[in-house]
Amino acid sequence: MAISSSASRRPVADTRVTAKLIANIKQLISRGVIAPGSKFPPERELAKEFGVNRASLRQALKVLEIMGVLTQRVGDGTYLSATAESILKEPLDFLILLDDLSHQELFETRLIVEPELAARAAERATAEDLAGLRQAIMALERSRTNQARLEADVAFHDCVFRASGNRICHLLFKVIHRSVLDSMNQISRRVTVDRPLSFHKSIYNAIRDKKPIEARNVMYEHIVDAQALLTNPGGD
Repeated sequence: MAISSSASRRPVADTRVTAKLIANIKQLISRGVIAPGSKFPPERELAKEFGVNRASLRQALKVLEIMGVLTQRVGDGTYLSATAESILKEPLDFLILLDDLSHQELFETRLIVEPELAARAAERATAEDLAGLRQAIMALERSRTNQARLEADVAFHDCVFRASGNRICHLLFKVIHRSVLDSMNQISRRVTVDRPLSFHKSIYNAIRDKKPIEARNVMYEHIVDAQALLTNPGGD
């Protein structure tokens, strides 16, 4: 959930080179030159074919690795994921990873939509949804590593989105939350787990008790609190 400053953005030229390289790689996949699960040609060959230096190529490969399109094995080479074609159909991931969308915009989107999803969840949540929310809360309580804490945090919000009953928003916000893990990581290092846990429990109680207005308000407060921790890390 980090808020990128303009100074931290990649140079426009670098971004365009990366985008062009990713488009070239997508063409190789669509033409069947590189099949799912198969090994990429050596970096030297790819760089020559695309007319770029190896540093630019590696940057593009790193973006695709973050997305899960490929895996890079030390001492072996680069392999295309078996699910690459479906992953490459997610343009929002590309925009975020290429830094065309700022985290400020992501936070604004969260504030506009997530409170309403929480309210819908309070109206529509099933027993299965409530069980999933409780499990995510327990996982957060029991988390002993930062990774476990992040996974439990994302799982809770994912359960809220699912409980809202809106499949489009559910899919959209799964992408957004994957893209803000770095800022969630920053927040988790600044406050104890009790802070998000308190918000999650309050949101759960409102959903369980079918109080949409309360669920909406608490979710809004939760996101505003997270945003404040990033913009004012020294504050409470």
